[in-house]
Amino acid sequence: MGYALNRPMVLEQAGTVADGAGGYTTTWTALGTLWAEVRAGAGSERRGVIAPEGRMLFRVYLRAAPQGSPQRPRPDQRLREGERIFTILAVSEADTAGAYLVCHAREEVPA
Repeated sequence: MGYALNRPMVLEQAGTVADGAGGYTTTWTALGTLWAEVRAGAGSERRGVIAPEGRMLFRVYLRAAPQGSPQRPRPDQRLREGERIFTILAVSEADTAGAYLVCHAREEVPA
């Protein structure tokens, strides 16, 4: 089974930088572009401070990369498509041949 890997997504890694006031801020560094197919998964709603907040989960399919490869996404990373940000929650093989990976991700909505 193949996937329509027709969406370029940038794999990003978090880092910290001193903020000059004794704390740190998170910065994101691009590691490269991966071609993906994005499929909507389950959605849910939760009670927010002011109004209900929606949460949408996605499955992002990519070509496989070996364990330890910088091109293999990990749960401490994220994928970016333009202004859309997908936090990676888990990564596993998508097929029995190990040709594709699936990233279970949550889309982040900027406040």
